[in-house]
Amino acid sequence: MTNPSFKTRLARNDIVLAPGVYDALSALVAEQAGFEALYLSGASIAYTRLGRSDVGLTTFTEVADTLARITERVRVPVIVDADTGFGNALNTQRTVRGFERAGAAMVQIEDQTFPKRCGHLDGKAVVSEREMVGKLKAALDARNSSETLILARTDAVAVEGMEAALDRAEAYLACGVDALFIEALRSPEQMDAACRRFGDRVPLLANMVEGGKTPIEDADALQRHGFRIAIFPGGTARAVTHTLQGYYASLHRHRTTQPWRPQMLDFDALNAVIGTPELMLEGQKYE
Repeated sequence: MTNPSFKTRLARNDIVLAPGVYDALSALVAEQAGFEALYLSGASIAYTRLGRSDVGLTTFTEVADTLARITERVRVPVIVDADTGFGNALNTQRTVRGFERAGAAMVQIEDQTFPKRCGHLDGKAVVSEREMVGKLKAALDARNSSETLILARTDAVAVEGMEAALDRAEAYLACGVDALFIEALRSPEQMDAACRRFGDRVPLLANMVEGGKTPIEDADALQRHGFRIAIFPGGTARAVTHTLQGYYASLHRHRTTQPWRPQMLDFDALNAVIGTPELMLEGQKYE
């Protein structure tokens, strides 16, 4: 269920650090590490479920299913990437309702055209400001609870320039959204400009993509700029992929997992992470 404390948490000045997750296992491990919120990355769903790029191939149902499996397993708030709302204003309403039922604490909607692409890829395009305003109003009307937060993202920096992106964010804020995300800021100076205009008025999200358009800074530095949410959305999938490359190369070469054992959990250790002993005890109550 939606965590009603997330709205209150964002009212504080100290930043929320939310790592990217892509399934229930990654979400569980992140929660156990002590994070107070998680970010369900649309890109990471494309990477892990489809083995494909973030170019608008994932669907509403795939994201909703992944979200529901995560929120059934963890208790911390989940920010979910809803891409463009998967269509027009009516599609966006269906998306918000579905993600709210699946337990989203915050739903992110962006102003790219469909099919969208990763915010740090070249060649993006954006819909008109008027169309995006309509989608955001539809999203706000669709939610059952004001505790389900709406995050408006603009990708206009790369398409129309910084000033146009700030003006779009102003229009989106006027709709009544709960947070803003100005994607692919190019420099610390642009980050400061965004925070000067909005940081005291609404939670601003900073997106840290390793190798992307925005300079990577740690959460404390982002807080000093004026951001209140920091996400590292695709880092999890990149770290896991790097580990899998090493693991599979070792297994292929040595024809056994033994050389890789120091970098693995064994059978019992993995069962401890996922709660198998507790699950078995629960089952015994019904025998």
